[in-house]
Amino acid sequence: MGAARASIESIHQPGVIDHVFYVLRSNPVTMAAFGMLAVLVLAALAGPSIIPYDPLTTNAAKALQPPSFEHWFGTDNLGRDVFSRVVIATRLDLTISVAAVMLSFVIGSLLGAVAGYWGGWIDAVLNRVLDTIMAFPLFVLAMGIVAALGNTIENIIYATAIINIPFYARLVRAEVNIRREAGFALAAKLAGNSDLRVLAFHIFPNALPPMMVQVSLNLGWAILNAAGLSFIGLGVRPPTAEWGIMVAEGANFIVSGEWWLAVFPGLALILAVFTFNLLGDGLRDMVDPRRRT
Repeated sequence: MGAARASIESIHQPGVIDHVFYVLRSNPVTMAAFGMLAVLVLAALAGPSIIPYDPLTTNAAKALQPPSFEHWFGTDNLGRDVFSRVVIATRLDLTISVAAVMLSFVIGSLLGAVAGYWGGWIDAVLNRVLDTIMAFPLFVLAMGIVAALGNTIENIIYATAIINIPFYARLVRAEVNIRREAGFALAAKLAGNSDLRVLAFHIFPNALPPMMVQVSLNLGWAILNAAGLSFIGLGVRPPTAEWGIMVAEGANFIVSGEWWLAVFPGLALILAVFTFNLLGDGLRDMVDPRRRT
């Protein structure tokens, strides 16, 4: 009878999906942020199917036309449709941002967890390496890495990941170091779990909430970093559609009155960064084990 009651109660316990919807309903800002994220993801996935013109096709007869019903965001100095280029650039910028943050998240989490749990010389060496990385202005360091390796998309991802690793490594190290002697961790050890299992399944999940805030901030910063590198000529090469390149190219025409060349890709960049900055609190609440009641 007790087993049957327990099974019935377990059925009615809220699952992960229910918890996600609960967080979205209880936080309108998070819901709005996820709505804007859905728009960005849709533009990245379905961009080639929804754009009205080829983003690389030039037409000198239609160069520098202002926004109109034919060209919603106007055309650039080569007659290319700005709206099509802004939409297509979404996929590239999101790819660079997500890939760089995922890479830095995985590497930084592993290094920080090992250093925080076992300490000793591993912790000392890691701290010196992280101090060396953070001693440089991060954007300048990214510029140096890309300049040395070459301005390809892969190298932009690697450079952005390298300068973000210290954020995750130090955050995870602090969280693991605090919780390695906590009661639930000691109880898991007494139950016969190995150190790796205790670290992976008992301590690390409790370090995820603050890391989700860092992830959301780094996603926006990674897009700005990629756009900044492209703006100064060290990022993605023309004629590839990328927000930073489009702003850099359009900045030369603002004085002559062709404002739309830089404004619309700049607004897309602002929207993406603003969206990721708003996601932090919602992601933290979704992965926090203490909020799944």
